[in-house]
Amino acid sequence: MKYSKATNYALHTMVYLANLSAEKSVGVKELASKQNVSPTYLSKVLTMLVKADFVESITGVNGGYKLTKPASNISFLDVIQAIEGKTAFFHCDPKNHAETKPHCLIGEVMGNAEQQMEDYLSKQTIGSIVVEIEKHHH
Repeated sequence: MKYSKATNYALHTMVYLANLSAEKSVGVKELASKQNVSPTYLSKVLTMLVKADFVESITGVNGGYKLTKPASNISFLDVIQAIEGKTAFFHCDPKNHAETKPHCLIGEVMGNAEQQMEDYLSKQTIGSIVVEIEKHHH
């Protein structure tokens, strides 16, 4: 259940961008300093988010990054999969015949757990976090 640092930074970046007014774009330096991470590292994370079409890169003087769609349309699962890919954590290995049955049963349990986690994460949106943040600030 361990996610990479990149996923952590991606989620924080998305929430930060979602918390801004839609017209504003933020430079990588500002995003990086907010998270105490190097701009070089964060720009790799941003590139993945751009590829996934959650974030767009605006060039020019007031350039930077902004969300491409409403934060309420982007789930945690979307962001995690944009960074980690879509492979399952646990695989049943049919080559290992001696253990096929127990191993596949273990795989089933792990697969179900993962499915439940994915269902939960797909219901949690970046937008819902922003709403929570606003509640705590007022």
